[in-house]
Amino acid sequence: MSLNSTPSSERIHIGFFGCRNAGKSSLVNAVTGQDLAVVSEVKGTTTDPVIKAMEILPLGPVVIIDTPGFDDEGMLGELRVAKTKQILNKTDIAVLVTQGSEQTREMDDLLVGLFQQKNIPYLIACTKSDLLDDVPQETEKTIWVSAENKTNIHALKEKLGKLAPKDHGRRICADLLEQGDTVVLVCPIDESAPKGRMILPQQQTIRDVLDADSICLVTKETELEQTLKALKQPPKLVITDSQALGFIKDIVPADVCMTTFSILMARYKGFLETAVEGISHAKDLKDGDVILMAEGCTHHRQCNDIGTVKIPNQLRRFTGKELVFETCSGRDFPEDLSRYAMVIHCGACMLSERDVLFRMKSSVDQQIPFTNYGIALAHLTGTLCRTLQCFPQLQNLLQD
Repeated sequence: MSLNSTPSSERIHIGFFGCRNAGKSSLVNAVTGQDLAVVSEVKGTTTDPVIKAMEILPLGPVVIIDTPGFDDEGMLGELRVAKTKQILNKTDIAVLVTQGSEQTREMDDLLVGLFQQKNIPYLIACTKSDLLDDVPQETEKTIWVSAENKTNIHALKEKLGKLAPKDHGRRICADLLEQGDTVVLVCPIDESAPKGRMILPQQQTIRDVLDADSICLVTKETELEQTLKALKQPPKLVITDSQALGFIKDIVPADVCMTTFSILMARYKGFLETAVEGISHAKDLKDGDVILMAEGCTHHRQCNDIGTVKIPNQLRRFTGKELVFETCSGRDFPEDLSRYAMVIHCGACMLSERDVLFRMKSSVDQQIPFTNYGIALAHLTGTLCRTLQCFPQLQNLLQD
């Protein structure tokens, strides 16, 4: 991924929802100015969500999502509707596309109810206004558009711009730094590291350090000791990959603040406290408990994969219990978590804030402890207290 491009997880996600043949795909094409979605008079042409990252003024970097008809039928139709419901969990702004007919009113109302239930800002776009003799006046929530002759497409985008979520104001690490501070990033290069590039949290952290007018040094764990000795004064902060904690914990001086990319990303996404509290329940696990290892993206797993090998082995050793591990990845995340004793999620760097917070809230609402890979590794290696020294307000969660 280019350092110049905005990652999808940082873009506003705009989902277009509605019944079959409501004109969703035509409207998506009109809004984006591209033939992004296949358009047809045949009901159910869109069979899977179509997702595209792009730039749209006045919104800037966005992810546009065209979804299957919410009134789809049959066994396959039910699966498509289920996929559409999953898309709602990552949607920052929803557009209900409708022709305003009585036949779809019940389904349209159901969708609006889901938007409201999930606190998703939404607009209702009534399509095919070019076929009407008298176009009703728009309201705060409703606008009449025509994909055919591009009527009110610009106005629709302006309305969407007003619904854009406000910047949460959180930083990855810049708020921990002052101008001129030195930060050392420890980035292992092993079989799991993507060839020729840095992983997303590392990229984002580098940029955040630079935005703080601080100095960023990047090294591998095997060169960390040499790097620290080369500095005239100790760094303000050392940030490491969680898997290198065991190797570097005795290299970083005790008076130097040390943390991990996972901890910083959990804080940035808004679930650090929940994740720290969640891993504290590891001591309560019992024989036969099922742990869900959840990932936000799909990737080729290595022989010593962190989610299916490293953490499960360490958790079994830590607890002394016979635990069962299950996995899910990508958009798949179970609605019913009742069979799980704990959810351990990846760093969620590829998920939007809304998506990962939905997963966290689903776990918390069902009283299932929720944490992430890096925080679990830090706890299991006895380094969590050290890696949270930048955040003393969380120390009370570790007293047990």
